[in-house]
Amino acid sequence: MKTYLADYINMLRVEKNLSPHSIEAYERDVNRYLHFLKEEEKINSLEGVNQKQIRGFIRVLNDADLAPASITRIFSSIRSYHSFLSEEQFVQKNPSQLLDAPKPSRKLPVVLAVEEVNKILGVVDTAKPLGRRDLAILEILYSAGVRVSELCDLRMIDLFLESEMIRVTGKGNKERLVPIGSLARECMNNYLKYERPALARKDRNLGKIFLSRNGRPLTRMAVNIIFNKWVKVSGIKRKVSPHTFRHSFATHLLERGADLRSVQEMLGHVDISTTQIYTHLDREHLKEVHRTFHPFEKKEKQ
Repeated sequence: MKTYLADYINMLRVEKNLSPHSIEAYERDVNRYLHFLKEEEKINSLEGVNQKQIRGFIRVLNDADLAPASITRIFSSIRSYHSFLSEEQFVQKNPSQLLDAPKPSRKLPVVLAVEEVNKILGVVDTAKPLGRRDLAILEILYSAGVRVSELCDLRMIDLFLESEMIRVTGKGNKERLVPIGSLARECMNNYLKYERPALARKDRNLGKIFLSRNGRPLTRMAVNIIFNKWVKVSGIKRKVSPHTFRHSFATHLLERGADLRSVQEMLGHVDISTTQIYTHLDREHLKEVHRTFHPFEKKEKQ
């Protein structure tokens, strides 16, 4: 079967100017699709491909338990490939043209209970070297709900502690002001007063707030290591990450009556539908409370 795959990849490279990583992903996706057509559907010509075969391939991906986002990406690759074949008149029709992309289901994120957050924060030993820094990092992650990349990018000029705010630079370089609580401010002040000055003298840190032992700005990987270290010390066995603190921040605010628009603003979500996933989490929490404490539910479990 003549696939014109080399021509397609060349188009992605020259006309679309895609990155090598993206081109590699497209090529891998299309090769997987072509293998299915040849081996499973016994198709010898791309002219014979129809919507039924494409849907069949998507079902195979679903049966393989691929992540919904991965299936959506592969479908996008297939559609791009068929569009190219049709536009270049290598084939007469584009069977993917009228197909709707599979809609990825949103997986509810892991959220810690308030007691679990307190347990992690409570085990940080501020008497140890960089203990004040580590506690300030964890407090800002939870108090402000920032992403790890946003935390790493925080600069001294982004602190407005007297106003109880920090300036966060999010996706697309969009800035937002986020309140931080009294505990986070206290931890930040302790780090800035007792630890950061000595770290800042060791290297050129471009005014970043959170510094490594050698005085350089902390990386995302370093923050993950710090976070995982204290989670392990706390004894919590659940699989969590720094982003879990962001999820917990949003969920705990909504559980206590915060309005969705305010939480959206603090998280830096462009689309409120992204924030609404936390209302689903809140409903799951309410259902769990109902199952646990409703007298009829208890009778059923006895």
